[in-house]
Amino acid sequence: MSAGATGVRTVDWIVTDLDGTLVGRDLEIVQSSGTALRRFIAAGGTVVIATGRGEEAALPYYRALGLTTPAILYNGARIVDLGTGAVLHRRCLSVAAWARLTMLFDELPDEVGPVVFSHGRAHAVTASRPVQEYARRDGIVLTEIAAWGELPFDDIVKAMLICGRPELMDPVEEMVSAGVGGVTLVRSESTYLEVLPEGTGKGAALRELAAARGVSLSDVAAIGDNPNDLDMIRVAGLGAAVGDGADAVRAAADVVVGPCADGAVADLVARVLP
Repeated sequence: MSAGATGVRTVDWIVTDLDGTLVGRDLEIVQSSGTALRRFIAAGGTVVIATGRGEEAALPYYRALGLTTPAILYNGARIVDLGTGAVLHRRCLSVAAWARLTMLFDELPDEVGPVVFSHGRAHAVTASRPVQEYARRDGIVLTEIAAWGELPFDDIVKAMLICGRPELMDPVEEMVSAGVGGVTLVRSESTYLEVLPEGTGKGAALRELAAARGVSLSDVAAIGDNPNDLDMIRVAGLGAAVGDGADAVRAAADVVVGPCADGAVADLVARVLP
């Protein structure tokens, strides 16, 4: 640890989720949380973004905070230097899993739309209303394709199944679990089911990044709000849950801070940088 001009840090890194944690419903960084992270950086700390978003959707927040650190993207399937675009760590769906998944797409309910990420782009065969709303919310441009076979079978980062209603999540997850092996399933929102390469997670990516940078996990604080953040907050030396986050996340965390809109990340900074 080291002393900074604004205080003495008790952790070296803060790893933060974006949506529902650092970023509010208006899709902007909560002002008090952004200010607090800049204070943490000024004191010599490092801030790392860990999100389900891809490069295009994460970049505006990375720039707004003035970060130069690698970002954990696609819920851990990629670690990317967003300043240069260099991919530092990658996982892809296996060819067999991708083949089974494309066959399952035809069996999905009409209110469920797949979005597939490859080569840093989001692809859709049919841009249904829920899919269009997802793209608008995340600020991404959808590349429409005629068939899933157009994508490179060996570079599928993740598939998102966007459900029109939360009630569809359980049956859709059951369908994927039964029909597709060798994948990791995470729920990043109440209507978003993500199909990721086996073994993928924000926690696994955090382990790899910290080891590569020579940082002890005991010197890392991580904060999130949804089930896709669970492994990350468990891995970190200090795991924090957003006050209005999922019950399972709050139950697993070392500390529970305030709601996102009230400055959840700012509350965490206040604990690690008195």
